[in-house]
Amino acid sequence: MAHPSAELQTTIVSALTHDPALLARLGGPKVFDRVPERAAFPYLTLGRTAVVDWSTGTEDGAEHILTLHVWARGGSKQETYEIMDMVSNRLHDQTLPLTSHRLVNLQLQFAEARQEPDGPAYHGILRFRAVTEPLA
Repeated sequence: MAHPSAELQTTIVSALTHDPALLARLGGPKVFDRVPERAAFPYLTLGRTAVVDWSTGTEDGAEHILTLHVWARGGSKQETYEIMDMVSNRLHDQTLPLTSHRLVNLQLQFAEARQEPDGPAYHGILRFRAVTEPLA
């Protein structure tokens, strides 16, 4: 049985890289776990994941806090906001398929956009909360 966080990451990357509007906005399937050298802006990166036991007395489960980062350049935060909205619309409250677990819910909990102080890049941060349970 695969770890639920690994399954969740795989299905999120698949959902994002199969969204035609997002692909057009990013200029391709630019969703990275590790950013290639000289990656062209804009792109998304997978950030920190934290997992907490969410089991009850009768059911097993896990709560996942997942962070996605939007990286963009331009004259304003507008591009960052647009990409953040597209990602949120694609993932928030969606039922994404997992192999050996069930996604109980997936919800956006936090969003922030800012200009990085050490350069011209704009940085968007999206934090999602997901709950999974193993399939019986």
